[in-house]
Amino acid sequence: MLGLILTILVVGAIAGFVARLLVPGRQDMSIVATIGLGIVGSLVGGFLGYLLFGKDAGDGFLQPAGIIGSILGAVIALVIWQMTQRRSSAHV
Repeated sequence: MLGLILTILVVGAIAGFVARLLVPGRQDMSIVATIGLGIVGSLVGGFLGYLLFGKDAGDGFLQPAGIIGSILGAVIALVIWQMTQRRSSAHV
């Protein structure tokens, strides 16, 4: 159980940091928020991977495709977050 939690945190951190590198613009996020972004990205990427390919965690948690899916999911989540931030700051 502890190994699973550590794996989720490490993959979340990697996915979050890579997503922040790939998405242009300034993101005012703490390290904890970046890890959270990566974890959300892993969930989004895993859901999309399941919908597209029918694979799930039963096939193994640490796979190259899973890490790439986590990064892509984190990029999607970051772009949506940036769009909501711009929209909310424009209405103030």
